[in-house]
Amino acid sequence: MNRVGMAALAATLWVSAMTIPARAAEPATCKNVHMADVGWTDIAATTGLASTMLSALGYTPSKTIASVPITFAGIKSKQIDLFLGYWSPSMDPIIEPFVKSGSVKVLQTPNLTGAKFTLAVPDYVYQGGLKTFADLAKYADKLQYRIYGIEPGNDGNQLIDKMIKTNKDGIGKFKLVESSEAGMLVQVNRALRDKQWIVFLAWEPHPMNAQMKINYLAGGDDVFGPNYGEAKVYTVEPPDYAERCPNVAKFASNLQFTTTMENHLMIPIMNREDPNTAAAEWIKANPQVLDKWLAGVTTIDGKPGLPAVKAYLSSH
Repeated sequence: MNRVGMAALAATLWVSAMTIPARAAEPATCKNVHMADVGWTDIAATTGLASTMLSALGYTPSKTIASVPITFAGIKSKQIDLFLGYWSPSMDPIIEPFVKSGSVKVLQTPNLTGAKFTLAVPDYVYQGGLKTFADLAKYADKLQYRIYGIEPGNDGNQLIDKMIKTNKDGIGKFKLVESSEAGMLVQVNRALRDKQWIVFLAWEPHPMNAQMKINYLAGGDDVFGPNYGEAKVYTVEPPDYAERCPNVAKFASNLQFTTTMENHLMIPIMNREDPNTAAAEWIKANPQVLDKWLAGVTTIDGKPGLPAVKAYLSSH
């Protein structure tokens, strides 16, 4: 190519470069991404996935453990930026006033579908006759008039408490035992070991579905929703977050998970592995998920996000 041709090519490339809009860096105020975790292993898993990728993109994610009502209040006050664990319909009554007042924003597309959330029993209890909510009162003595929930303030606990207070299906004399997800599982494992009768709050995704032989109770549609409390899980953020931090918001809107993915990721977390470490290992083994999760996402300083995350994971 002669000098004239080279000059023409250079000029063309210069004009083309000038017409490609530069990706602006995210404002410095967006660097710290405050996330909420309500103490459930599935939320620890998804929050770990998000935190790992945000770190790779140059952000500083942090996690606050809080009850569901406090989490939504934190989003309203903008002390929390992202919450990946709004289970619908079970959390609908708690979030409804925040949505109506416009103080939180629920992303339109759920990050998880096909989840379940209702009461369950060990298989031997199910085979012994306790198969529906209507059977609870019949076996009250064997159950010691107890239903095991999780952390205080949790939406599932509230639904159980309402059942007891309204004497639904004749369980007005039952007691809700509140502790935590871990505490509840200790009680269930103890009951399984001794073949004792127990009824407890259960959900999928969760390793309990693979590690324990359990059955979900039918007949709770008007409490937990149809099809064993079939749920969708949504991401929640402050209403102006996408305007303030568009890159993080774009990333959050890309996140979609599956029950199978979460069931497997939760196992090492249940075995006390750090959620971020477990998430990084899972992504390394399943790198194909990054294409969708990082589509249109950059680093905090405006560079392509996908290669940055891959480079980060290869060095950690």
